Amino acid sequence: MLTSTEKQNLIKQAMAAREQAYAPYSHYTVGTAVLTAEGNVYTGCNIENAAYPSSMCGERVAIFKAVSEGRRNIVAIAVVTRNGGSPCGGCRQVMREFGGDRMEVLIADAHGNLLDEMTLAELLPRSFGPEDLEQG
Repeated sequence: MLTSTEKQNLIKQAMAAREQAYAPYSHYTVGTAVLTAEGNVYTGCNIENAAYPSSMCGERVAIFKAVSEGRRNIVAIAVVTRNGGSPCGGCRQVMREFGGDRMEVLIADAHGNLLDEMTLAELLPRSFGPEDLEQG
């Protein structure tokens, strides 16, 4: 479990990341910050594209940055939007891949107010993960 100071720090970093969002079409900016088991923080923001399917959510940007640096165990994520929006289904599945059921999920609004916190198991019940695939 994160301390209240750790939660606020992660939310602040997600708020700063949100300032870098590129959302000229939806005008819905998202900032995220993930905390790895090693104590590293990686941030991300949503990046839209005129070819809409080529856009990328902030949650996946932050997670992919962590993974590209060799960090594959995410313990917490903070997601900041104007109104405390929740991660989409695709992001939830990527979160499951690298965070597992116990990952802490913090949802905050643009003012940094923590609106909701839960585990990934609560956000994505009965999830599908690597252990569900046949090995070999």
